[in-house]
Amino acid sequence: MARAVCFGELLVDMVSDADAGLSGSQRFYKAPGGAPANVAVGLARLGVSSSFVGQVGDDPFGHWLLDTLATENVETKYLRQSEDARTTIAFVATRTDGKKDICFYRNPGADAQYSESDFDVRVLSSAQVFHCGSVSLSLEPCRSAQLAAVQEARERGLLISYDPNWRPSLWSDLGEAHRHVWSMMALSDIVKVSDEEWEFVTGEKEFGAGAAKIRALGPQLVIITRGENGAYFNCGDAEGEVAGFHTKAIDTLGAGDAFVAGTLCRILEAPSLQSTLNATLLNEIMRFANACGALATLQSGGIPSLPTRAEVEMFLQEQG
Repeated sequence: MARAVCFGELLVDMVSDADAGLSGSQRFYKAPGGAPANVAVGLARLGVSSSFVGQVGDDPFGHWLLDTLATENVETKYLRQSEDARTTIAFVATRTDGKKDICFYRNPGADAQYSESDFDVRVLSSAQVFHCGSVSLSLEPCRSAQLAAVQEARERGLLISYDPNWRPSLWSDLGEAHRHVWSMMALSDIVKVSDEEWEFVTGEKEFGAGAAKIRALGPQLVIITRGENGAYFNCGDAEGEVAGFHTKAIDTLGAGDAFVAGTLCRILEAPSLQSTLNATLLNEIMRFANACGALATLQSGGIPSLPTRAEVEMFLQEQG
């Protein structure tokens, strides 16, 4: 069975119970989240073996998050619990319009205290994909830990999947943020960017120009998620847009991570990434991933919203 390793933040999302910004929200409920952890669970629900690497606090929230991943059949052997830092909490506004409104409580947060010496290379054994984001790049020592882990994964021949999920509140200097976000590009094979982050990440309005800028550093496949408008893909030899699915969205928080899980799931079913880099297969993969993202908008919270393989296949069947 194919196996993926997801590295980064696992945290508590305090999600508002109404479609409003954080300042206008009155009540919040607790949900497990964190983009790389969402992807790990998303993969597991789609039938891909996954492991999560990161750190939570040795506190009630941390224990709850560890138990949540274990219940979802994600390997937690390499998830550490810190006695010195608390589990990170993020307050998240439920938004049906797809806009992000997130405020992190990290002082500094157990996830950010994960260090290079904490990384156990044995987690990479028999894995085919290593997935990570940019939240872990915002502070040391986790920044160095992620870069070292990615280098090790590359040397072992794993595909590197990267989602530069832009969270402005985590950065005090936009120039530094841009530099660190781009530090991962040359180390990656697959890069997924949302359309609302596109101009900040690439400095380009036009998708093809920005994708070419990213691919020039090494990534073979660049994907832009566009909410209900679907997705754009660019692998150099082929580019295109795949229509999305219209749903009565309740919360879009986990949609991008569900999309990533769907994409990686289908790529892992192919003989190699290279074999998928054509318009025919990428259209099929993006349609599957779009379905994963669409289904994830029907519930609130990151991990709770992620669909199973059976749910995705049934949805696609219904769509015709």
